[in-house]
Amino acid sequence: MSMPLEGVRVLDLSRVIAGPFCTQLLADYGAEVIKVEDRQGGDPSRRQGPLINGTGSLFYLVNRNKKSLAIDLKQDSGKEILRSLVREADVLIEQFRPGVMDKLGLGYESLKKENPRLIYCSLSGYGQTGPMSTAPSHDLNFQSLSGMAVLNGLPGEIPLVPPVTLMAMAGGSLYAFAAIMMALFQRTSTGEGQYCDVAIMDGTVSLTVQLLADRAGWGRLPRRGEGVYAGGFACYNIYATGDGGYVSLAAAEDKFWKEFCTEMGYPEYPAAQWDPAQQEIIKQRVQEYFLTRTRSEWEEHFSPSDICFSPLLDLDEMCQHPQVAARGMINRLEDFAGPGQDLCLTGLPVKMSSGPSQVKTSWAALGEQSEEILRGLGYDEGDIARLREQKVI
Repeated sequence: MSMPLEGVRVLDLSRVIAGPFCTQLLADYGAEVIKVEDRQGGDPSRRQGPLINGTGSLFYLVNRNKKSLAIDLKQDSGKEILRSLVREADVLIEQFRPGVMDKLGLGYESLKKENPRLIYCSLSGYGQTGPMSTAPSHDLNFQSLSGMAVLNGLPGEIPLVPPVTLMAMAGGSLYAFAAIMMALFQRTSTGEGQYCDVAIMDGTVSLTVQLLADRAGWGRLPRRGEGVYAGGFACYNIYATGDGGYVSLAAAEDKFWKEFCTEMGYPEYPAAQWDPAQQEIIKQRVQEYFLTRTRSEWEEHFSPSDICFSPLLDLDEMCQHPQVAARGMINRLEDFAGPGQDLCLTGLPVKMSSGPSQVKTSWAALGEQSEEILRGLGYDEGDIARLREQKVI
């Protein structure tokens, strides 16, 4: 059975995490992804610590199943190589600041002349327009400007730095993936490609729907640690257990909260579920309740119930969790970084009955497929030797 994206060729000029995570998904579902890298160093994630055998560990997590072409796009010969690839490509994704590709003569208007069916996706921090379009940015900047970061943490304390760059992936990678999929689908009817302007900031703002709902519902700005999903209510919170562990209770629906309160021995609490004035005393009672047993004892206790309850796991526990294993969401490469040091790769998040996917544990060295790709474009050995001598590849 063919892969869903089999036959789709992607030129990946992105780097670090947002673009590479997007193109790894494309590769996992069958696309041929050619990672076009600078010949001097390549993707910065190859060098970004922590390192595994000299290569950044992040590189392994978002760059499997790709080929690597290392070229100098500032030289005319390098630009011509890219143009030749564009003529046979379906998708190009780049992650430079707005204007960089145009200055190189490799912007969308230029490349669509080479291939009118090309889908050109620019993934950037703030988009191609607006007063901040060329500003430098990282995930913490998007969360800060979106109104999220100021709400992350406890009342009266400095806001906490998020543990993962979630907006780069949820607001960037996945929206870029969706944009490319929509453009490919539309091309089936129009026969033409198009330009996709994907901004991580735009994606981040679109993910603030719950915060905006709180703002409208309460008639005031959300405050740190007080929102429905930010620890302000007893029914949706994290609690310590008797052994120093933690559990989460997510009984937001009436039926879940009622069942939990009945189990706890406070049948009067369901009526006060959304009363802000009573939350502190209710949270105190719930905390006292959870301190009477260990985390594992509570997990066993609530396992047969119909309550949204979970233990807080660390990464190693998550990788071994039976639900994660049953869904094939962790692929473990034993002794990858040395004796007893495994590399855990994430699996495929979408399961399709007629669209198989695969996780290949192969990573290209910088420029590993350069000669192979050039031969496919019609370059002979003499041409390739000259390009090497000129430091184009």
